[in-house]
Amino acid sequence: MRRIKEVIVVEGRYDKNTLSQVVDATVVTLGGFSVFNDREKLAFLRRLAEARGLIVLTDSDGAGFVIRNYLKGALPKEQVKQAYIPDIQGKERRKRHGGKEGKLGVEGMRPDVLLEVLRRAGATFLDEAEAQAPEKIPITKADLFDLGLTGGQDSAARRRALLKRLELPEHLTVNGMLEALNLLYDLETLRREMETIP
Repeated sequence: MRRIKEVIVVEGRYDKNTLSQVVDATVVTLGGFSVFNDREKLAFLRRLAEARGLIVLTDSDGAGFVIRNYLKGALPKEQVKQAYIPDIQGKERRKRHGGKEGKLGVEGMRPDVLLEVLRRAGATFLDEAEAQAPEKIPITKADLFDLGLTGGQDSAARRRALLKRLELPEHLTVNGMLEALNLLYDLETLRREMETIP
């Protein structure tokens, strides 16, 4: 069981149950859309973010992104990390029917996938003494433009192709994609990935 310093924020109790079997961390549930009207929970999340840092881990469907984007606007950006699960078609075992978009949520992810998405998000694993990686130069919006991912005729299609290739959720905005790319890649790696996209 891997110990993580940050508090992990998930949509519901089934997500929390799944995560609690994978990591030793404080996991807070949002109660889905009810967080929009819960000032106390938001104040609590702000305090946790200040004290320990937060990792937001929502489903990769449209509803998960509505919640994620709300939290992005409500919480201090420098204290919050974003963890993205891949788009995987299927339904959770406990459900009779899959979600509207037919994608697995956090509760349906395998433990190794959850550990990887937390690692990619920059989670602080307390039980390993990893050497700090050297500071990397961030990917910018100008880089996205140069790579044909924004501002061009085929930009949207190229973004969709890249997101699919990198196993990132299709609902990412340009800013969300930029944030995810900076968590996962450096500019040279991104350029190499773009060479494989027509």
